[in-house]
Amino acid sequence: MKLPEENLEALGITLPPPPAPMGVYKPSLIDDKYLYLSGHGTVKTDGTLIIGRIGEDISLEEGKLAARQVGLAMLSTIKTKLGSLNKVKRVIKVLGMVNCTTDFEKHPYVINGCSELFSEIWGEENGVGVRSAVGFGSLPDNIPVEIEALFEIHS
Repeated sequence: MKLPEENLEALGITLPPPPAPMGVYKPSLIDDKYLYLSGHGTVKTDGTLIIGRIGEDISLEEGKLAARQVGLAMLSTIKTKLGSLNKVKRVIKVLGMVNCTTDFEKHPYVINGCSELFSEIWGEENGVGVRSAVGFGSLPDNIPVEIEALFEIHS
């Protein structure tokens, strides 16, 4: 079984820079054996954001790719905070927020972009936790997806 860092390398992934807070909050917080990540957006490798509303400006598939990009930003924050993805024991909870039109109904499919990435990194047993995927009328800077998560870390 490969370690998370080995999986990241095997996937040939380049992580974006860890996003800086856009308000008065911490991007991550460790409490005992838990790592909490604040809501992350669609930060690309060049530091810019994917922008648009799903069902209006961007497609379902583009929304799923945007959620994967959020997952990559989260991995960047984790590496910055912990030094290595190997220090994460498992994903506990993911909350995915989708900026979409009122008739959009495929929120879980969009958030799968992030969940599938976590499964590729930590494996199906440890990379898939409980999850909620919900629609919103808007998100900061008109990003299509925002995701927050809770992880258990090795003590």
